[in-house]
Amino acid sequence: MFLDGLLAFLGRLSPLDWLYYFWPFFVIDFARYVFLDGIVLGRWAYHGPRERRRRAAARATLFRERPLVSVVAPGKNEGAYIGELVDSLARQTYRNVELVVVDDGSDDETPRICRRLKREGKIHQYVRNDPRGGKASAANTALLYAKGEFVVHLDADSNLRFDAIERVILPFYLESDVGAVGGDLRAANPEAGFATRCQALEYIKSISIGRTVSSALGLLHIVSGAFGAFRRDTLERLGGWDVGPGLDGDLAMKLRKLGMKIVHEPNAICFTHVPTTFRGIARQRYRWDRSMVRFRMRKHRDVFWMDWASFSWLNFISSLENVVFSFLLNLKWWVYVAQMVLFHAALVPYLIVVNYVLYMLANLIQYAVASLALRPGLRPADRRLLLVVPLMPPYTGLFLRIVRTFAHGMELLNKASYRDRWNPWKVSRVAQEEGL
Repeated sequence: MFLDGLLAFLGRLSPLDWLYYFWPFFVIDFARYVFLDGIVLGRWAYHGPRERRRRAAARATLFRERPLVSVVAPGKNEGAYIGELVDSLARQTYRNVELVVVDDGSDDETPRICRRLKREGKIHQYVRNDPRGGKASAANTALLYAKGEFVVHLDADSNLRFDAIERVILPFYLESDVGAVGGDLRAANPEAGFATRCQALEYIKSISIGRTVSSALGLLHIVSGAFGAFRRDTLERLGGWDVGPGLDGDLAMKLRKLGMKIVHEPNAICFTHVPTTFRGIARQRYRWDRSMVRFRMRKHRDVFWMDWASFSWLNFISSLENVVFSFLLNLKWWVYVAQMVLFHAALVPYLIVVNYVLYMLANLIQYAVASLALRPGLRPADRRLLLVVPLMPPYTGLFLRIVRTFAHGMELLNKASYRDRWNPWKVSRVAQEEGL
């Protein structure tokens, strides 16, 4: 019987055997994503009362000065969601906000909807790019029309919690060297299906908790394009957004090179519509994962050069952490699989079961920690994600890992991101010629 064999296998494991057979979990994944995260979040919670006093003072300054905040929303064929975005801005606690929408060559009802909202005074600027120029082009067009001291970049299919604008601007008033603030992302459609539930839980783990931890360590290397805040003068100094997948991470790295801090604000919550099918997730992550190779390992590889005049250890460690955990440690699983199949083929069924249980328990711990840390901002739908926890190991450990491996390989071998239809081919051709 399989169960008898599994119990016999477990019964003869010594501590060293546990480490040998399950080293990816104990040495890397549990240590990094459970143990370290728990320590950092505990420290973050310990300093909570003092931080609340600082934020109260910063909020008073923000509301006294009342700087104009330009919300820029580039998008294509997002007319169905623009109304939600407009309504969420109307409910904000911070009201000195303008909305600039750039329609990047939509062929649906977006132009008609946006023109109506502009006539009603709900959109301050509506610009149409025709022909389409891609997301970077649309974002840079929006920047030309933005008048605010701060620029908040949103995906056009997103909407904000009632206090998201003030919360995403506050870090600029807490520290003068903050160059960008990443808002927290939650799935706007978590109960649309199994695929959206998996993403909703993944976002809570990797963005709400993961980026909070990276920010606390000073290693955050990305501000999500779905919700990020910037000083307009800094954006103009950098020339805005460069073309390519992962343009948000590219911009964050350029800000880090200027010596500015990149921080995550977990209480500035944005709800973004996530893909409703696994095929849609695969297409999205294929694009995201290629960007790590294109920008971290190619465009910004100079952060690893220690003789560079502006070398920074924090930038070095931030990029190294991204490359190691996204690229090298993704390969470690294939090494592990080869090791077990070649040397312990008879034990593979038992190893699969034990690995599944270990990673399910780790996901359960992460969910429990997230529920405590994010308690004020969790919706009833987020709490029901507990039921999805047992299904996360095959989603993150198998499905997303296969997509990531394929994306990395295609970008390394063929520079596939330059042929992605996400950007017009003419734009991608120029970007490749310019080395962007």
